[in-house]
Amino acid sequence: AGILGGALGGLLHAVATVSFGVDHIVSGVAINILGLGLTQFLAGLVFNTGEAKALGGGPRQSPPVEPIDTLTFPILSGGEIFGWQSPDMLGALERHHWFLVSDVAGIVRGLTTNMSQLTLVALLLIPLSFFILWRTPFGLRIRSCGEDPAAAESLGVNVYRMKYAAVIISGGLSGLAGAFLVTVASPIYQDGQTGGRGFIGLAAMIFGNWRPGGMATGSLLFGYTDAMNVRGGGQSVHALLLFVAIILVAVAVWQ
Repeated sequence: AGILGGALGGLLHAVATVSFGVDHIVSGVAINILGLGLTQFLAGLVFNTGEAKALGGGPRQSPPVEPIDTLTFPILSGGEIFGWQSPDMLGALERHHWFLVSDVAGIVRGLTTNMSQLTLVALLLIPLSFFILWRTPFGLRIRSCGEDPAAAESLGVNVYRMKYAAVIISGGLSGLAGAFLVTVASPIYQDGQTGGRGFIGLAAMIFGNWRPGGMATGSLLFGYTDAMNVRGGGQSVHALLLFVAIILVAVAVWQ
């Protein structure tokens, strides 16, 4: 439902920008304002009456939402295999506090313990997006329409159709991100829950130079700093500074 709603928003954006030539920024800001008002109206209409209200809903929030299931990979991070409890190998390695080795083990353990299925989908979207954009005819047409629409049209590509497809798909992925906030980040919908994360997504895309891998790196950086509010900083700040220093040294050596 989140993907479908996002795709409908993308379709509205495509009609405004592709068909009527409205500036993308103007259309995007207008749709953001429309989305804010529409969700407030629908929340009061749906969550503030009947069974939803009895379960804790209201004009600014929903009743508790059933969360997406999580995954724990056996052998690496413990878990049960056919009734047998496997050892937590990564946890044991992490507790040794060996420089770098235990840190890497902790990161991998975090990625393989109680990970939401929706998070796994998001991670798989990175190589899938790269493959589609750089290894398929559809991706070539999408990129050509973005780089030089006139040249693409001269080769017989339907530029309008490609732009519509790209904007609707991006809207669907934005809707998936919204569904993540409601089902994984917190088990409830609340008014203003996005907290400007859509603009952070835009910044991550520019930071990543419009490449899936770079965008994922930018998203990890923004997500890590955002998570410091929950984790309380401290060692997390030191780890971030150390990681950035290692990256800068690696870039310097590469240059």
